[in-house]
Amino acid sequence: MKNLKETNIPGVYEIEMFYAGDDRGMFVKPYHKNTLENWGLEAEFRESFYSTNQKGVVRGMHFQYPPDDHAKLVYCSSGRLLDVILDIRVGSPTYGKVAEVELTGSNYKAVYMPKGVAHGFAVLEDNTCMVYLTSTVHSPNNDGGVLFNSFGYQWPFENPVNSERDKTFPTLAELKSPFTF
Repeated sequence: MKNLKETNIPGVYEIEMFYAGDDRGMFVKPYHKNTLENWGLEAEFRESFYSTNQKGVVRGMHFQYPPDDHAKLVYCSSGRLLDVILDIRVGSPTYGKVAEVELTGSNYKAVYMPKGVAHGFAVLEDNTCMVYLTSTVHSPNNDGGVLFNSFGYQWPFENPVNSERDKTFPTLAELKSPFTF
């Protein structure tokens, strides 16, 4: 991990990962505990997941309710996507606002998200792989979300492919957020 840049949402950071390449290919270090700790960020991750996706998919906007709320570190290992982060922390100067970062398998960027934001992404290329590290274990009973098209964000697709579950989330206006800034 080389550089840290705060987005327009407090606590959400774009991270330039360490990478080195030669005629054999690339070597990338997406996670380094001591670096995250030195930056004052959550550095203990309990689980890792990845999803593979086709162009036109929108996943999100996901979060977990306390006590299983979590910080996330995400990156794209192949393909291309638009990562979208929605601030749902009551009292935040950016409540209801969005940060976006393009992640690709070749731009060596990651996004760090604190507790209290909802996360989603739009897939811009077929066979895109998104990797997630979370600071708590997935808790299906505490899964939550915000309806992806309810907060004024202009997704890059007119009719994205969504899961049935994602279509049932409350709108941002209906959300009773448990998070405070």
